[in-house]
Amino acid sequence: MAGAHDNEDDEADHMRRSRAETDASHTKLSRRAALLGGVQLLFMGGLAARMQYLQVEQADQFRLLAEENRINIRLIPPVRGEIFDRNGVQLAQNVPSYRIVMVREDAGDVEEVITRLASLIDLTPEQVENALAKPKRSERFLPVTIAEDVSWEAVSAVSVNAPALPGIFPEVGSTRVYPRGSDFAHVVGRVGSVSQKDLDALEDPDAVLRIPRFQIGKINVEAREEALLRGVAGTKQVEVNATGRVMRELERREGNQGADLQLTLDSKLQNYVQARLTGESAAVVVIDCEKGDILANSSAPSYDPNLFIGGILTKDYDPLLNDKYRPLVNKTVQGAYPPGSTFKMMTAMAAIEAGIIGPDETVNCPGHLEIGGRRFHCWKRSGHGWVDLETSLKRSCDVYYYDLALKAGIEKISAMANRFGLGMRHDLALSSVNSGLTPTKDWKRNNRGEDWVIGDTVNASIGQGFMLATPMQLAVMTARLATGREVTPRLIKTVNGVEQPVKGNGPLGMNENNLRKMRRSMYSVVNDRRGTAYRSRIIADGMRMAGKTGTSQVRSVVVNNSEVPWEQRDHALFVGYAPYDNPRYACAVLVEHGGGGSSAAAPIARDALLQALYEGEPPLEAYPTADRARIKTQQRQLRDIEPQARVKKSSDQA
Repeated sequence: MAGAHDNEDDEADHMRRSRAETDASHTKLSRRAALLGGVQLLFMGGLAARMQYLQVEQADQFRLLAEENRINIRLIPPVRGEIFDRNGVQLAQNVPSYRIVMVREDAGDVEEVITRLASLIDLTPEQVENALAKPKRSERFLPVTIAEDVSWEAVSAVSVNAPALPGIFPEVGSTRVYPRGSDFAHVVGRVGSVSQKDLDALEDPDAVLRIPRFQIGKINVEAREEALLRGVAGTKQVEVNATGRVMRELERREGNQGADLQLTLDSKLQNYVQARLTGESAAVVVIDCEKGDILANSSAPSYDPNLFIGGILTKDYDPLLNDKYRPLVNKTVQGAYPPGSTFKMMTAMAAIEAGIIGPDETVNCPGHLEIGGRRFHCWKRSGHGWVDLETSLKRSCDVYYYDLALKAGIEKISAMANRFGLGMRHDLALSSVNSGLTPTKDWKRNNRGEDWVIGDTVNASIGQGFMLATPMQLAVMTARLATGREVTPRLIKTVNGVEQPVKGNGPLGMNENNLRKMRRSMYSVVNDRRGTAYRSRIIADGMRMAGKTGTSQVRSVVVNNSEVPWEQRDHALFVGYAPYDNPRYACAVLVEHGGGGSSAAAPIARDALLQALYEGEPPLEAYPTADRARIKTQQRQLRDIEPQARVKKSSDQA
């Protein structure tokens, strides 16, 4: 009995302990549940607060972001400004450009549709191949170009047969063309597609430059006046779906068209001069003596800038690149040449203005001048005898200028040349304008690491040695000699009809008597029977020309131009102005390797000046009697020469 009682007591103790442990365990679970519930409640509260913040307080911001995903702002390319000559003749214009595009999503069987298209319009095998390949590389709903620059007839054919050509439709755009082609290639320049190099050259490129197929000016006026010609892009708001397809246009804001430019050039004169230079490697500049307006800026041979629109073919580019006459170079401002005897006026003016010698004082020319044991020869080995300024210039005596140069020194000579526009880069809207060179002692020391020697001065006195000038600079020099004023070349006449200011034009500060004597001497060069340019004179009353011939060596040795290859012959130069007693136009002519200035350059200058003076073809009576038959034939031939311009005829446009 006693044992049974003990067992009952143990069982009762165990039950009491189990109940206590259970109660303790329940207490622990309740605490954990409360803790977990609190954490969950806190999380839910935080989530609710965050949702409230995003949905209420940030609602406007997210609505804006959603709207930005739905609405795109796209640029509208501005219309490029056009370029005209001084009389309103178009030199660069925008014409409708048609292309055929395809949307693959709407086309269905692409190959079949392209085959139908090829039966209606002319497509090259390359165009067919690209038409089949391009759509595969883009989204189905995006248009791809099948053919560019197609005719209006092709557009009409596609439009009429639209039901049989699903997904294919014409688009109209704008392209740049140059109706006067090669006449103005070296002035107007050309446009081309924006390259990565173009973008890298800009610190903050305009967003419009990233528009596909957008074009900018590459050279000359098109490039130098890009900021004016380009205009300002417009914008449009379009609604797009999740895949980027445009659903509708919501808003449009048109941009500003580029400015129209009017150049100082006369298209008729420019055309004549370019035709007159046919077959030559040459340059001609005709400048107005009153305002400095450039009326003709011709470099030959030239090229058709329309070939470059959309990218030039290798078969067209290689002949231009490899031509020994360098048609891609604008010789009027890029080419720097020894000015030869056309520089003698600067040497004389330096000495006369400094009072070193008077215009009527004479120097003996025995055919050479001995300096430091070296003989510097005159072109006439027998010499000219005693000559003054007029005689020395008329007969182009070299020794007279050797003597003046030794007395005046190179510093005075170069400083005088600078006053007349040589050795400086004129501010023109043309590419690669060369500054030429009017050397000094410091220049040689800094650039050649050598001291100046007396022979350098002697060579410079007749426009040889280190002395270099461009045809543009020589034309400016001549205009300043003719007027005594600081004539400054001007190429842009108006911008959107607003006349641009004439720069410079103040007095040079020269002794008028000295200038008058110089002009008289230049008159004798052309009109005196013993003058070097007598055969190229003008005989019409009130139209007489004054000028100076020049021949510059391309090698250090004297050559017989008729016995050496073209590349080794001397350059031919001439500068002149007319009328002599009332200067209206000045002219500079360079004929590369032309031989002599009197035979190759002077006749061109005479013809160009007469064309400018008469504002068209001059009467035969303006020429010497002996020349009239030849000039009559020449005029008839020149009328038939048209500029190179691969431009669609108006019948090809809508």
